[in-house]
Amino acid sequence: MHIPLWQYFSLAVTTFVIVGALTPVMRRYAIRNEIFDRPLLSHKTHSEPVPYLGGLAIIIGVITVSYVGLVVKVFSAKNFWLESSALLPALILGLIGLWDDMKNLRPGPRFLAQSLAGIFTAVILVSTKTIGNPTGFRWLDIVITIVWMVGICNSINFFDNVDGGAAGTVAVSASALAFLGYNGHQYFVTALSSVLAGATIGFLLWNKSPARIYMGDAGALFLGILIAILTIRLEPNAQTKWTSFSTPLLLLAVPIMDTSVAVLSRLRRGVSPFQGGKDHLSHRLIRAGVSRPIAVIALWALTGCYAFCAVLIPLVPRKPEEFIVATAWISWIVLFGLFMRTADTQTEEVIESRSK
Repeated sequence: MHIPLWQYFSLAVTTFVIVGALTPVMRRYAIRNEIFDRPLLSHKTHSEPVPYLGGLAIIIGVITVSYVGLVVKVFSAKNFWLESSALLPALILGLIGLWDDMKNLRPGPRFLAQSLAGIFTAVILVSTKTIGNPTGFRWLDIVITIVWMVGICNSINFFDNVDGGAAGTVAVSASALAFLGYNGHQYFVTALSSVLAGATIGFLLWNKSPARIYMGDAGALFLGILIAILTIRLEPNAQTKWTSFSTPLLLLAVPIMDTSVAVLSRLRRGVSPFQGGKDHLSHRLIRAGVSRPIAVIALWALTGCYAFCAVLIPLVPRKPEEFIVATAWISWIVLFGLFMRTADTQTEEVIESRSK
């Protein structure tokens, strides 16, 4: 099936407009009903309450455009199930995240919901043979998929620790994923990635520093599970197995690095990995003297570099392909080591003074 490029672009633009217009509506509703992210915990870096419900605007935009596009263009029972198998787990986790935003759930229920969504998705992907990088072993594919789902969902949630951090990063990754899907004639991945890119860019209009609204766990969990599903469904068209497996990892290399650094730092200090802290990449850049907006832009740019490496994989011969991927992973390891060497925490006064 051939779908013109302009139609994918129209999906992105439509979602951009809907989410961009809906976000201030959600902001006003959150303010009127006092649904705020209040800076009461030690790991919060904002000084004034910021309204939530930005994630709800993202969810409504993505779900609406995706299903309307399906009905208008390629509706069939098979395509409806294919799309729903990605959107429904994301919707359920998004609603659980919304509940968390309003009621402040403990980490346990969230992790359980993520695990159940991962199991559900893994079984569907393996049984329908829609995994982009199958190992050839059914149970191994299921385990890898579950770990990927839960891991990426938490990574995007963890990465939502600074104004525009998660939204901008997902926008970059989804844009690269849409290109890869289009280049590989994978219309399902391309369409949903285009919608996802449009939604996050539309939300970013209101979430960039200084943020006027947050996506909350509703948006972070929704985006996390959806980008995880799309990346694992992508068939990279690489010439070697290890570069093929590297493609989804490179697309999300920066959130993975952020989670790895934060979790290892907490374990090293004897702190629960689920406990919030000022030990993320953005916080470490701020402590190094970088302003908050520049720190976010640096993380977007780094995401763009790794995403560009992923985009090059199906476009170059085998030896350059392996060289590009190897160089990317060497740089990732070096950066990981440098971030781990920075201080884990610092007083909020110093962080705030350097972020202005």
